Amino acid sequence: MIRTLAEVALGGALGAAARYLTQWGALRIAGSGWPWGTLAANLAGSFLAGFLLLWLAGRGLTGLSPLLMAGLLGGYTTFSAFALEAVLLWQRGMAGAAALYVAGSVGLALAAVGAGMAAARAVLG
Repeated sequence: MIRTLAEVALGGALGAAARYLTQWGALRIAGSGWPWGTLAANLAGSFLAGFLLLWLAGRGLTGLSPLLMAGLLGGYTTFSAFALEAVLLWQRGMAGAAALYVAGSVGLALAAVGAGMAAARAVLG
């Protein structure tokens, strides 16, 4: 378990650094008018999650999942985990659950951000 946690932590550190560089690069290229860096990280992370899921399994390398999936991609973007889980629900024939998961995750996340901002305003005055 300690080794697995170390792999996740290492991957997470690398993923977070990669996300920072993605954000920085997008800001330099496209400016600050639109969250291009976040969009790029979410799309790239989602693509890599789908690719790595099948690639690792097809080569018997699922032991690298803590490092690459939970760590690297988790540090780069948690959106990739969300997208992967939604697609897997859909592929399992659980279309209703997938739709509810997507709508609930996005809607509740937006509400949670708003609630957090309201709480901060209340506390900070």
